[in-house]
Amino acid sequence: MELLKQQILPLVQEAVSKLGTSNLPIETMLQPTRELDQGDLTLPCFPFAKALKMSPVAIAESLASDFPKHTSLCEVTAINGYLNFRVSPHWLASQLLTGAMETTHDVAERSVLIEHTSANPNGPFHVGRARNAILGDTLVRLHRLWGHEVTAEYYVDDMGKQVAVLAWALEHLSSSEVERLLSDRDAVNPTWETKADHQRVRWYQAAQKLRQHEDEAPAIEKAIGELVHASENGDQSVLDSFEQAYQPVLDGMLETLGRLGIQFDRFTKESRFVTNGEVSALMDELGALEINGTADNGAQYLDLGARGLKGKTEFFYRRGDGSSLYATRDIAYHRWKWSMSNELINVLGEDHKLQAKQVGLTLEELGLERPEVVFYSFIKLPEGKMSTRQGNVVFMDDLLEEAKAQAAKVVADLRQDYEQETIHHIAEAVGTSAVRFNIINVSPEKGFSFRWEDALSFESGSAPFIMYSHTRACSIHRRVSELLGSEVKTTINLPKELPQGLVDLLRVLGRHNDCLRKVVLEHRPHLFAEQLLHLANGYNAFYRDCYIIDEGEVNEFFYLVSELARDVLRKGMEGLGIVPLESM
Repeated sequence: MELLKQQILPLVQEAVSKLGTSNLPIETMLQPTRELDQGDLTLPCFPFAKALKMSPVAIAESLASDFPKHTSLCEVTAINGYLNFRVSPHWLASQLLTGAMETTHDVAERSVLIEHTSANPNGPFHVGRARNAILGDTLVRLHRLWGHEVTAEYYVDDMGKQVAVLAWALEHLSSSEVERLLSDRDAVNPTWETKADHQRVRWYQAAQKLRQHEDEAPAIEKAIGELVHASENGDQSVLDSFEQAYQPVLDGMLETLGRLGIQFDRFTKESRFVTNGEVSALMDELGALEINGTADNGAQYLDLGARGLKGKTEFFYRRGDGSSLYATRDIAYHRWKWSMSNELINVLGEDHKLQAKQVGLTLEELGLERPEVVFYSFIKLPEGKMSTRQGNVVFMDDLLEEAKAQAAKVVADLRQDYEQETIHHIAEAVGTSAVRFNIINVSPEKGFSFRWEDALSFESGSAPFIMYSHTRACSIHRRVSELLGSEVKTTINLPKELPQGLVDLLRVLGRHNDCLRKVVLEHRPHLFAEQLLHLANGYNAFYRDCYIIDEGEVNEFFYLVSELARDVLRKGMEGLGIVPLESM
């Protein structure tokens, strides 16, 4: 709890110094306790043992017995070699209700460019691909919540083989041929038959099937290869045909993401860096580096083994025919991104780790910094990995519709007086929020198998649980406004006794900014999801123990705490992409 740490750090440093040891990083060592029932901050005394020739237990007990009293503390204890500090709830309440959460929110000016999603525009989002988008958008939101200037970027792969396959298929295959080739698969869901991403993915999948036929594959591969080669050399007519093929698909994908509250500030095409000459200039620059090498076929590479890379050390950036590779264009893109922002964050699947290392080392060779990379593991179906190519996927559109339907059923059962329009509005918000939370609540590096029952859970520990806590606070706000109007006093009169539910809520609020800061610095949004669950639980306990309105009378102190929690909940929900409804 940084609020408390700012108060007691000088006292801790002085107390440790009096024991006869100094030059220890007390500020770093004084950390939040792992067990909240033991306090709010803890100081491990093991590093002092050798210098003081005392056991850690004895050191902690000595420090606890002589520690000076302070208004911010209600208890200092020693437990198994740890010195634990518990915040005074009265002090904490007065701090929180006079704006301490804002004044401790000291944000250095940072311009952050977060590139995420950047999925090949060849078909609808399935649940596995959408993890990147949900994770990336949540990072965008949390950085903005912390106060950073953020650009959300989508890098459009408008010249790769995936787009070439789609463009070839749309030109050479009729709808009847597509359906014949895909006769062993389900037809397009009628709900999405006019949505271009669901339509055109059939052409892509049909072409992928044809590419496996021994008789037809060579000619198809030759045609697709020629398209890719032309695009990599900046052939504008080919690039235009590619755009005509993929843009309706990309529009459909963005429509799905928009339903999840995911928006982008900028779309940057891969071909831009070929057509404007930056890739050509980059390849010349790379060719002049001391670690440059040339293969027998004339292709050029960097020997990144000389820079510490293990395994596949030859990083090819120019083909023998002089054309560039995807990674070459990626480096040109990153050079441009560094000119646009002073911090870069990329969200990538775990299968991109080698390429990310190669790009990072090459950027350093060019005198630039590596971007920060958030890797995520893949979501699987119980029977295996999802694949647009193979067609074994759960489309995000279908998941969102199912989530909305299940939420509508719950709302209709609980609120039989609601009109259908209201039910649908709530169900859409609850369904999309539940899906986002189910994905963001898992640490990025952990993979998991997709299960419908988990994704659509509306029980405790889910987005709807958090949403309901917020609507409860909104209901209190409306009722108090009806009773008092704008007559609520801002003067804080602290009662002598504070109910336990109130104390627990204050401690959760006191840790809130600490959690947000950690999440932003370490790119671990699942920790903020956990924090919001703690906050929702804390508010519910507070609501249980503290009667804000009792027989028509408003306890204004309790109400001020409720309003603070309501505001923090709302902002936190927006940070995770959970819709902050005011009634459910």
